[in-house]
Amino acid sequence: MSSAATTVPQSAPEPASAAPGVAQGAGPDARQSAGQGAAEASAAPAGITAGPEPETGTAAAGAAGPSGGVPASRKPAADYADYPLVPAPRPWRWVGTAVVALGVAAVAWSLATNPRWEWGVVAQWFTAQSVINGLVETLKLTAISGVLGFVLGFILALMRLSSSPLLLSVSWTFSWIFRSTPLLVQMLLWYNLGYLYEKISLGIPFTDVRFFEVQTTTLISQFAAAVLGLTLNQAAYSAEIIRGGILSVDQGQLEAAAALGIPAWRRSTRIVLPQAMRAILPNAFNEIIGLVKGTSIVYVLAYSELFYTVQVIYNRTQQVLPLLLVATLWYVVITSVLSVFQYYIERHYSKGAVRTLPLTPLQKARKFFATHAPVRSLR
Repeated sequence: MSSAATTVPQSAPEPASAAPGVAQGAGPDARQSAGQGAAEASAAPAGITAGPEPETGTAAAGAAGPSGGVPASRKPAADYADYPLVPAPRPWRWVGTAVVALGVAAVAWSLATNPRWEWGVVAQWFTAQSVINGLVETLKLTAISGVLGFVLGFILALMRLSSSPLLLSVSWTFSWIFRSTPLLVQMLLWYNLGYLYEKISLGIPFTDVRFFEVQTTTLISQFAAAVLGLTLNQAAYSAEIIRGGILSVDQGQLEAAAALGIPAWRRSTRIVLPQAMRAILPNAFNEIIGLVKGTSIVYVLAYSELFYTVQVIYNRTQQVLPLLLVATLWYVVITSVLSVFQYYIERHYSKGAVRTLPLTPLQKARKFFATHAPVRSLR
């Protein structure tokens, strides 16, 4: 007798009860939101309870602040437009300025009130024809000796940088001799060269062939001796200045130019010298200014330059100090003009070394008055 299994039908699982607080008659949207809340609650780890619900109504509005996005505890930014700009106190600068101002005022008062300066005599001789002629001779000596001295100094500098032992030795010996002897001694030596050599001739050495011959006393006049002494002395110092300027250029630039196939002459004139001028110019202008004042030594040769002319005048009039002041003022004028040229030439050659060019005196004056104007508010 066979038995057959009787299948007992199982009832379908009952639907989950609605979330607490949801009415039986609630719509599907309410039930869906309640189900999502229950799922989030069941997904939370054990031991962690949900925090308090955010406040609503007036409490939330008060936390948000009157503007809705800025908390009420944060204060608005202060307005500094009404605050005056007050410079930092620097009492010692004012003390130093006052002391220097008193010293300058005392010197100016002494120059203006001391009758022994004899400013009337100074004004009388300052533009006298004899003084102007002496000034012209001083400028002539400065220009000729300066140009020839720097040209010869440039040649000597190249000889000093040469790989030839003979050229290097001759250049070094020249600079050593003329930098080691006083300029006054050199002047007197050249003027008395006729005592050593009666005639000066040009021809083939070690033969009797002569192309040119002249008496030394005829050739070496007062002017020639002055130019010769000033030129050779200036060349010795110029050679060292130019050599130092050339050596100040980075060696890597020469190597890079050579690697690019630039000829040696163009490397020297277009790469080395423009950069070396920044180091050469300040010392070169100092030498020229020194040369202007160095022409006063020519008075030992009785050459009628500025200082000798002034000496002749005060030996005749016995007005020593006023005439010396005349010469001093003219030297100040010459050196001041040279200083102005020096400033602008150095400013031109500094273009490759600085991002912004230094201010000119006029620009500095404008900046000074702009920064020291009366303090105003920002409005």
